[in-house]
Amino acid sequence: MGEEKKQELDFVVLSKVLKLATPYKSLFIFCLFLAIIMAPISNVRPFLVGEMVDGYIANKDMEGLIRMGLLFFAIVVLTVVIRYFFIYYSAKLGQSVIKDLRVKVFDHITGLKMRYFDQTPIGKAITRTISDVQSVNEIFTQGVLTMFADILGIFAVIGFMFYHSWRLTLICLATLPLMIMVTYVFKEKVKVAFQNVRNEISVMNAFLQEQISGMQLVQLFSAEKQEADKFKKINRRYTKANLDAIEYYAIFYPVVELISAIALALLVWWGTKGIWQHTVTPGAFVAFPLYLNMLFRPVRMLADKFNTLQMGLVGADRVFKILENKEFIKDYGKVEVSKIKGDIEFKNVSFAYDEENFVLNDVSFHLKNGETLAIVGSTGSGKTTIINIINRFYETQKGEILIDGLDLKKYKMKSLRDRVAMVLQDVFLFNGSVYDNISLRDKNISKETMLDASKKIGAHEFIEKLPGGYDFMITERGSNLSMGQRQLISFVRALVVNPDILILDEATSSIDSETEEIIQYAIEKLISKRTSIIIAHRLSTIRHADKILVLDAGAVVEEGNHATLINKEGGRYRKLYEKQFEQALV
Repeated sequence: MGEEKKQELDFVVLSKVLKLATPYKSLFIFCLFLAIIMAPISNVRPFLVGEMVDGYIANKDMEGLIRMGLLFFAIVVLTVVIRYFFIYYSAKLGQSVIKDLRVKVFDHITGLKMRYFDQTPIGKAITRTISDVQSVNEIFTQGVLTMFADILGIFAVIGFMFYHSWRLTLICLATLPLMIMVTYVFKEKVKVAFQNVRNEISVMNAFLQEQISGMQLVQLFSAEKQEADKFKKINRRYTKANLDAIEYYAIFYPVVELISAIALALLVWWGTKGIWQHTVTPGAFVAFPLYLNMLFRPVRMLADKFNTLQMGLVGADRVFKILENKEFIKDYGKVEVSKIKGDIEFKNVSFAYDEENFVLNDVSFHLKNGETLAIVGSTGSGKTTIINIINRFYETQKGEILIDGLDLKKYKMKSLRDRVAMVLQDVFLFNGSVYDNISLRDKNISKETMLDASKKIGAHEFIEKLPGGYDFMITERGSNLSMGQRQLISFVRALVVNPDILILDEATSSIDSETEEIIQYAIEKLISKRTSIIIAHRLSTIRHADKILVLDAGAVVEEGNHATLINKEGGRYRKLYEKQFEQALV
C-alpha cells in the first residue's frame, strides 16, 4: 500500500515537472517528434543488412549492393544528425527548465519566514537549490524523453524482427521476460540505494557548510580532530551508499550479458536449423544478432534511466516541498508610504518563536517621533526580539504594534522596511565591491548619495585609503577588513537609504574606541533627525537617550531616562550601570 502511494506520488511529481516545461512547449514537442522519427530510422539498419545479403549478395548484384550500401550510409548519417539534435535540444530543454526553477526557488526562499532559516541548515537549503534542482534536468535529458525514445525503439525493432522472421523473433523474445524481471529487481534496489546517496550528500553538504563557516571556532578550541572524526563517519556513510549502488550495477550488467548470450545461443541454434530447412534466410540469420543487440541494449538501459528518472523525481519532490512551503509573513497591508514620522507604540505585546515559550510578555511602551529609545537588559531578555518584530521578521501572537498610530500589519511590508534601517553587531558583508555592499546593488542609490552618507558617518576617509577605494573587492563575509571597518560600512549602508527609523543593535560593541568615537559622533548627529532605537551593553553610550527601557525575562521592569533610573535605589538599571562602572575601573 505504501509503495502504491509512493508510485502515485511519483506520477504527481512527474506531472508537476512536465508543467515546468510549459513555457518551452514547442521545444518539448520538437524533441518528442525527433524521438518518434528516430525510432524507425535508427533501427532499420539490420533490416537493410538482411536485404543486402538476401537480395544482392546472394544474387551477386554488385550494382544493387552499392546502391543499398549508399542507402545504408545515408541512414547512418541521418541517424547521427537526428540523435545530435535530440541530445542537444533535450539538454537545452532541461537546462531552460532548471534555469527558471533555480530563480523560482531562490525567490521563494528569500521570502520565507526567518523561522525557516532558524530551523533549516544552510547546507541543506543549498543542496535543494543546486543539487536537487540539477536532478530535474536529468528528468528531461536522461528520463522522460530518452525513455520514450527507447521504448519506441524497442517496438520498432520488434516490428522489423517480425517482418523479417517471426520464428527467429519468438526465439529471441523467449528470454525477454527474464530480462524484464531482472531489470525490475535492479530498478527497485538501485532506487533505494540512490535515495540513500541523496540523503547522505545532503547531510555532508550541511556538515561542511557549518564547519567551514565556523572554522575559526574549530581551530580556536583545537577541535580539528573531533570534527575530522565526525566527517569521517559522514563520509563513510556516503561512500557506503555509493558502493551499495555500484554493487547492484556490478551484479546487473553481468547477468544481462548472460541473458543476452543465452538469447544469442538460442538464435544461432534455431537459425542454423532454419537455414538447413530453408525456413530462415541467410539475410535474416545475419541481421538478427544486430536486432538482438538493438533490442536488449535499450531494455538494459531503461532500468538505469528509470532510476535516473526516479532520483530526479526525488530531487524534484524536495524542491516542490520548498516551493509548497507557505510560511511567509503575510503581506496583506495596503498602506504604502514614502515617508513615516516614526511614532512607535507597543500595546501589551507578547511573542514566542515557537508559539509556546514566550520571550516577550505584555511589553508596552511609546516612542514619539524623533525620540531615541535605548533598550538594555541581560542576555536573553528580549532586546533583539523587539527590533525583529518591528521589521516584521516574525509575527506577534498577542498585542498590537502601531507606527504613526497605524497597525504595523496594515503597511505594505516593503514600504515599511524601506523606511527602517538596521545596524547589527554581527555584520554580514557580501563578496563584492564596497559600493555593492553599501548599495546592495540598488540602482536607485547613486554614488553621490553614497559618498554623502559615507562622509557624514566619517567612513569616507578610511574607504578612500583602500586599494581601489569604493571599488575595493571585499571577500566573503568581509574577512579582508577589520571588525571596525566592517561596522562602518554597515553603518553607511543603513544611512544611505535615509531611514525614518534607525535601529542599532549592539552596533558599537565590537569596535575599537577610536572607531567608536567616529560612530558615536555620527549617531548623535543623525538620531536627532529621526526616531532611533539603540540596543547596547555599554550603558555609557546611551546616557543621552530620551527613554531607556529595561527588560528582564521578556518583561519591562523599568522605564525612564538615565537620570531617573540611575537615582532609583535598588533599581535594575542602576545595578547594571554600577556593575559596568566597577568593571571599567578594574
